[in-house]
Formats: sequence, C-alpha cells, structure tokens
Amino acid sequence: MEKRLGIYLHIPFCAGRCAYCDFYTCAGRDQLIPAYQKALLQHISEARPQIRGYLTDTVYFGGGTPSYYGAERLCELLEAIKENARLLIDSEITAEVNPGTITYAQLRKMRKSGFNRLSIGVQSANDGILRSQGRKHTFAQAAEAVRQARLAGFDNISCDIIYGLPSQTREDWADTVMRVAALKPDHISCYGLKIAEGTPLWPYRDSPFLPDGDTQADMYLYAVEALSRYGYHQYEISNFAVRNKESRHNLKYWTGMDYIGFGAAAHSFMGGLRYSNTADVEKYIAAVNEGGNIVDYSEEISGFERGSEYLMLGLRTARGITEREYREIYPCSFALIRRQLEEFRLNGWALETGGRWHFTPRGLLLSNVLIGEILDAQAKQREIDGTPWLNNDKEPESQYSMFADRTETVQMFRGI
Repeated sequence: MEKRLGIYLHIPFCAGRCAYCDFYTCAGRDQLIPAYQKALLQHISEARPQIRGYLTDTVYFGGGTPSYYGAERLCELLEAIKENARLLIDSEITAEVNPGTITYAQLRKMRKSGFNRLSIGVQSANDGILRSQGRKHTFAQAAEAVRQARLAGFDNISCDIIYGLPSQTREDWADTVMRVAALKPDHISCYGLKIAEGTPLWPYRDSPFLPDGDTQADMYLYAVEALSRYGYHQYEISNFAVRNKESRHNLKYWTGMDYIGFGAAAHSFMGGLRYSNTADVEKYIAAVNEGGNIVDYSEEISGFERGSEYLMLGLRTARGITEREYREIYPCSFALIRRQLEEFRLNGWALETGGRWHFTPRGLLLSNVLIGEILDAQAKQREIDGTPWLNNDKEPESQYSMFADRTETVQMFRGI
C-alpha cells in the first residue's frame, strides 16, 4: 500500500492581527502578495519529485487568512498541486475562511475548483468580545458565511471558537457554544486562550478581566458535555465532529503521518525528518527565486522521539494509544507506562477500552501534566531496559547543515 501525504500551504496575509494571534502573519503587506504567489507556485513545482512518491489525500490552506488572499489565487495554487502531486479524487481539501473576507461568488469558484471543506473563524458570538480582539466581523456575518458556504455546495464546514477570552463569562461561552451549534456545522474546534509573548494581549496577561484557570476549566468541560448533547463527538482535546467529519488533515499531525508544508513558516515531516521554512515572507520569496536555502530548522527524529510523540499526540485523541502500536515504533517495554496509566484510571483521568488507553474529559483537561508523567515513565523504562542498541538511540543533533541548498532538500526526498 502506497504511503499517504498531507500538503499544507501557509498564507500569512490578513487584514489585521488579532490580539491573541501567535501565528506568523503579515498584516499590511499586501504588496508582497503577487511575489509570494509566484514563489509558492515555483516551490510546489520544484517539489514534484518528492511529493509524487506519495498519494496525496489531504490539502490544507492555513494562515493568516487564506480567504483574504483571494479565491482566484487559492484556486491557482490548488491547480498546481493537482498538476504536481498525485491527488486522490476523494481528498479532503480545506481552506480557512474569515467572515467578511469571502463572497458567495468566491465560494462557488473555490467549490468548483475542488475545495470541499471550510474552516470558518467564528471565535465568539459576542460582538463586543470580537471587537476587543481585533476581529473584523460580527457574529451575524459569521452565520451568513456558514449559510453562503452551504449554498455554494460545501457539505463539510468547521467553526472555530475560543474560550478564556478577556471579559468572557461562563454565560458568554455557553451562548457561543449554543449559537454556533445552531448553525449546524459539521465540525467545531474549541480552543482555550493561550497568551503568547509578542502578541498584543501579552501586556495584559495578568489582567483581572481574564477568566481564571478554574473558569476556563469549567468552560472546557461545559463545551464537552454540551456538544455531546448536540451530536458532536470529541475526537481530540479541542475538536468535535459529527460522524465521519473529523479533520483528516489534522489527524495526520496527531497520528505521526507524513506531511509537507509550502510557504513561509510552514512545517514538514517526511521520512523521519522534520523541518520548517523560514518565518520571513521576504526571505522565503528571495530564497525561492534565487535557489537558496528556505529551511530555518530541521532535525532527524530518532526512534525514542518517535515513540514519545506517539504517546504525546495519541493521548490527545479519543482513539488513544496501545502497547502494540507503541512497540512497533519503539521496541521498548511498556510496563512503566502501563503502570502510570493504571494510576490515572484510578483517579478517573484515563480509561482502557479494547486494549486502547485514552483520557477522559477531565484527563484531557489535565493532559499537559499527565502526558509529562507518561514521558517521564518512558524515559525511566529506557534506563531500566538499558540494552546497547537502545542506549545508542541518542537525541539527534540538528541536521540544518544538510539543507545548505534547497536543491539538496528536493534531492533528499526523491524516491521516498
């Protein structure tokens, strides 16, 4: 069976930077859009030898705001992927959309081109909160975007919402969950606010207007329970879907499958090698045009790290982990990990169903701490096993020197 690949395209341009945004974005730099489009098309063409070694079954346009970039450019990029990759007919092809940045005509154009899934940034049903965070739309516009997307032929729509926003109360959050569910999207992502250094919210990280940890926990558990009643099953910490509408692209990240990223700040994981492109749109354009280095960071993932990531990412999902799958990745005893999971079960944080371990909703709420304890157990087990070949599986040094020239990157992946 041929290996499957996900393709990610980063579109960093947007109308303005939201107060909480920690992604690489380029608000107010629209003059770079034509050159960026040309660079993306060239990069996709150059990667043809490596991506044709796979069957591509998901494509995701993220940002920034892809809809602000324009439907015509998005469709041109999708055509380039069709030309250079072996794109399966039933592929999931997603674009992130912000209300107010897309029209019905543009949605129809995208649907006819092959886009079949939208991720709409709703964030809140409270217009005052939306304004305070720099959002350029109202909830009414978000609801209209969902309606127009349905009319344009999209039968797979996701809505993003955020809890823990400044001045957001439990009642505000409950209202947002109810009103977004009433739009009947196929998928809902509920993200807890995380204030990152360098974002406009950072100076206000200690503000009394921010919901405290207990309030955020209540908001999260409310969403899990309410969305279950509305027919959305939780399949990952922050993600809920109706039957068969889970994000196939994001599942690649959580299950350790291969994906390649195009554009400034895009990440890739292929053949056991993880790397990221420069997070500077002008440097990215120049490097593509001049045949220079676009890779900002890279590392080869060892067996121990692959095992760690299987545990860390698998426990984020409802599918969970098994001893057999873990040992196929990293042939080491599962004893201490199992002992830790048994302890979690006694506390009501984990369950074992059919040999698969997964967290309960309260366990997911504590997942950062619990996964840390699982990884500690893995490290202790490695020390106990102590066989020579395991001891030689050291933390790898950065493989940055392997990417002195982008041509070497392309050559490296030929035949994978």
